[in-house]
Amino acid sequence: MESKTYLIVVYSSYFLSAALFSFLINGLFLKFSSTLGIRDIENRVIRWNSLSKPSFGGISFYLIFLLSIASYPIFFEQTGVLFNKNLLGILAACTLSFLMGLSDDAYNTKPLLKVLVQISCGIILISTGTYISIFENTIINYFLTIFWVVGLMNSINMLDNMDAITTVVSITILLNTLLIIFLNKEYTSINTLIIIGVLAALIGFLFFNWHPSKMFMGDTGSQFLGLFLAVIGIIYFWNTPDVKGVLIQSKQFFAVILTFAIPIIDTATVTFNRLRKGKSPFIGGKDHTTHHFFYKGLTEKRIAILFTLIAIVSMFFNILIIKYIEHWSYIHILLFTLYFISLFWFMYAPTYTPIKKNEK
Repeated sequence: MESKTYLIVVYSSYFLSAALFSFLINGLFLKFSSTLGIRDIENRVIRWNSLSKPSFGGISFYLIFLLSIASYPIFFEQTGVLFNKNLLGILAACTLSFLMGLSDDAYNTKPLLKVLVQISCGIILISTGTYISIFENTIINYFLTIFWVVGLMNSINMLDNMDAITTVVSITILLNTLLIIFLNKEYTSINTLIIIGVLAALIGFLFFNWHPSKMFMGDTGSQFLGLFLAVIGIIYFWNTPDVKGVLIQSKQFFAVILTFAIPIIDTATVTFNRLRKGKSPFIGGKDHTTHHFFYKGLTEKRIAILFTLIAIVSMFFNILIIKYIEHWSYIHILLFTLYFISLFWFMYAPTYTPIKKNEK
């Protein structure tokens, strides 16, 4: 068993190295390339920012993800970890999501093809043992897993509509996960090193993605992040040892929706508003929660800060739910339901516009 001092040195050194690598490689991409990841096809892509910018962020995320897996045996003497079926499934699904995103940035792939690839990612995870398991019926668990994977991949993709939003939200989700890992004393898990690596990649990229951004993460980044965060959600929030009975299942449900509150609320709001107006939820537009906060007078920087604060508050409540509320009761369900409804209304209210009769 490695000492705590050794772990602190390893993780802090690796984090700093990965963040520096992310910063340098994104800087090199920005300097030496001017076309990769820039799409200029009319009426196909709607971005908040009217300027075309490189979409390289996802490449650095994926490279550091691979580097984290490869580096694990160097720091920890555990044989056979890299040949674990679950890890190989996660690697395969993340690689498929990355390639699909890369293809979409380059060629604008058809929505149906994207959904089929996302479903395939879910099937890969299920077949290699990574799936939601809170119900006794395995088929329901499988369907919920695929719905979760496809839904979160699209949510993270949709949330990437303004400078730094998806980056800072993903950072808070990973920080939340690391807190859970360290509270559970899973210090030497390979997942810990991978999460630290991806977190460092996001922080290195944030320098270029903060408003005014020089670079986007593109679908390459949002699809990879969506899949990676979906996996994190399954392992550390959907599935825990005490998931037995309806009451405890509700506890896990709140852990999930609080951790992923911002992408869930943004996607639900956009989908509901578009359907309410008779529009397709799959066609892009400048009608996300972030856009409406801007219309209300907040600057893009302040919106990013606001979303970060929301994520931090939700993270605090989530830690309470998972680690410090031992006797989960209906009182807790009521309190956290009220919090989530309040948060939903806070983000939804600016987007609501009454429908005129001639609009129906």
